[in-house]
Parts: sequence; structure tokens; C-alpha cells
Amino acid sequence: MRTTELKVTRIGNSRGIRIPSRVLKKYGFKDRLLMEERPGELVLRRSTEGKLSWRETFEEMAREKEDWSGFEAVVAEGLPQE
Repeated sequence: MRTTELKVTRIGNSRGIRIPSRVLKKYGFKDRLLMEERPGELVLRRSTEGKLSWRETFEEMAREKEDWSGFEAVVAEGLPQE
């Protein structure tokens, strides 16, 4: 694990940090990122903006009306069969 000390600088009336470009490229940070506050630490993650939720993904797949009949399926016990 690599540790880099970042300086807190003045940005207008706020304070901010600069993230080295190699880190931005390595982790795929673009225009936005998410900061999660945890006890004793801050976690930076790529923004999920633009990604579909599971529900949106399902709805998008259903709209396509693709024929999946050629794929094998595992049938779970106890679930109603069509």
C-alpha cells in the first residue's frame, strides 16, 4: 500500500486537496467521485452516476425483447415454473 501526503490548500472560500494525476488515471476518476466518511477514515470511490440500477438494467433488458431460449437455465427448487 502506498501512502501519499496531500496538502490542504485554499480554493476560493473553501479548502481542497489535489489528487495526483497518476492516481486519477489508476482508479478511473473522471469528473466526479464519491467520498464516504467512515470512523477514522475517508474513502474515495468512482461515482456511480450514469450506471443503471438492477431495476433499470432489468427494465432495459425487458424492453429489448431478446430471445434467451437458447441459453441453459438452472431451475431453483420451490419457485413457480411457467
